Amino acid sequence: MISIIIPTLNEESNIASLLESLRSIQEQDCCQCEIIVVDGGSVDQTTKLCEKADLLLHSQPGRAVQQNMGAKQSRGEILLFLHADCRLKPGGLVAVEQLFAEGKYVAGCFRQRIDHPAWKYRILEWGNSFRARWFQSAYGDQGLFTTREVFEQAGGFPDVPFLEDLLFMKKLRRIGKVGMIEQEIVISPRRWQKTGVFKQTIINRLFVSLAYLGVSPHVLAKHYPQVR
Repeated sequence: MISIIIPTLNEESNIASLLESLRSIQEQDCCQCEIIVVDGGSVDQTTKLCEKADLLLHSQPGRAVQQNMGAKQSRGEILLFLHADCRLKPGGLVAVEQLFAEGKYVAGCFRQRIDHPAWKYRILEWGNSFRARWFQSAYGDQGLFTTREVFEQAGGFPDVPFLEDLLFMKKLRRIGKVGMIEQEIVISPRRWQKTGVFKQTIINRLFVSLAYLGVSPHVLAKHYPQVR
């Protein structure tokens, strides 16, 4: 079984369509899966739009806390962590199973596709795929997945308010190889549209660099622009 864990916070514009699409893919891929939504205190209609989820949990805000809670309550042998503004394509769940069937990887991610036709987004996609494939470093919006055994061995997501995906990937790389499947995950361009592609890319690189230099994620989280 694949447990799909979705952390949410004020995602009323995305959650219903995501859940509906996942149910459709589950049927097309003939995969056994459960869908778990972990809400971090939404004040909009998010939690009322989760009828198609198998389980709705309530948590303190923060993707690390929410995703760890979802993993703890899940039943699947494979854990797939999916952001609410992302969409899988048919074949995505089968591709996840096939990656682990190869026996070479402890975790993986999808090839990213940003939902916008402009050429500048193709450059971003190329850069993100290069980073994921050659440096085994993927971000949360690339759909991170691993086995329950490896997740528990890694100790789950670190309890930080920011860059939990980056720190989690570092833990996974110590355990084994992280792969990227060719199956696409489609993500919203909303962050880049609000801030600007060039500016947002510089912000992302700056904050990641500061984290590598030892600046606390708790400090960085206070200054990172939030977009929903």
